[in-house]
Amino acid sequence: MAKKKQHKSTIGIVLYSVPRYSETFFRNKIKGLQENGFEVILFVDYFNKDDINFPCKIVAASVFNEGKLKTIINSLFALLKAVFVNPKRSLKLFQLDKKDGVALKKRVKNLILNQFFLNENIDWLHFGFGMLAIDRENVAQVMNAKMAVSFRGFDLYLSPLRHKDCYKSLFTKKVKYHVLSQEMKQTLIDYEISKDTIKVITPAIDVTFFQTQNKNREDSAVIQLVSVARLHWKKGLEYSLEALKCLKLAGVKFQYTIIGEGAQLERLVFAAHQLEIEENVTFTGALSHDDVKSQLEQADIYLQYSIQEGFCNAVIEAQAMGLLTVVSDAEGLSENVLNNETGWVVPKRSPELLAHKIIEVINLSPEEKNKIRVRAIARVKEEFNLKKQKQAFVDFYKKD
Repeated sequence: MAKKKQHKSTIGIVLYSVPRYSETFFRNKIKGLQENGFEVILFVDYFNKDDINFPCKIVAASVFNEGKLKTIINSLFALLKAVFVNPKRSLKLFQLDKKDGVALKKRVKNLILNQFFLNENIDWLHFGFGMLAIDRENVAQVMNAKMAVSFRGFDLYLSPLRHKDCYKSLFTKKVKYHVLSQEMKQTLIDYEISKDTIKVITPAIDVTFFQTQNKNREDSAVIQLVSVARLHWKKGLEYSLEALKCLKLAGVKFQYTIIGEGAQLERLVFAAHQLEIEENVTFTGALSHDDVKSQLEQADIYLQYSIQEGFCNAVIEAQAMGLLTVVSDAEGLSENVLNNETGWVVPKRSPELLAHKIIEVINLSPEEKNKIRVRAIARVKEEFNLKKQKQAFVDFYKKD
């Protein structure tokens, strides 16, 4: 008797756009799933011709923001698909939205905007960010798929402040959640989400790339500090600059390099000027992975004094490179760095405390510093490697 062909599970991943080369989290996740026998379909809101060679099937939403005429044409085309191509699924989506109390006009809009999902047959529909599930809470059920949602720091902690009750409908649905830290898991539990539906999978890095031969490095005469961060208020860079002003007043010689770009550049440059440390601070802009590694290789201390932070890959990379790492206690950072074991955790929004901690770290003996470095490197290799993360996502979909 011929063996029955085994079903190959298909994961639909929903993102804003096709991940760029530098967006390693989603690229590694997709690659890991494919290596473990899953089919992957990527659903995106935005698509361009450069994405055509991405190594999985891409299904892109119709364009509704390029002029009134094109919007009308695409809307009519979507409605025709709803009636003649996907009538059963479209009717079910319309009815489920009605059951949720969605107004008629919004139901029609949801039907048009979400039509691009309905041609596909999948086992899981996984929204890569919480906000991507808004107005799509019933799409997975319509597709006869299980629903998953990933939360990162910004969309779990900040989006509800900007969009009040944005997850009210989502949190009533049958969903399996992925978060980056135990702190984030507890936040979802506080929303009365069952802990059994929440899986913590931390970020991971290529530990074969982010490694250093200089594990017993000696501090420079001028202490080299570095941060890798988007220039956004949530990264707390202004507090870092205020702490470094305290260092300067204490007579500590230092150079601080900030790697990253963003809308707050002018504000931060001006803050460094007002604090009279502009000669001690360098803004490099965005750098390649190789150049980031080179900067980390030359640094003594890594700072990540964020106000809000889900977990932060850059902190893992710094520890892997043997840097003495000082972070705030924002969300997942105190799980990323173990205080007094693999680095140091300082209460956020307290630049004086940060300055005191940096001075304390500088004054540690070489033996004490190296103990911290060795423990940090070993923990990153054990806990935050790509192999472990890929297997965790395989288990996420298989163990339901």
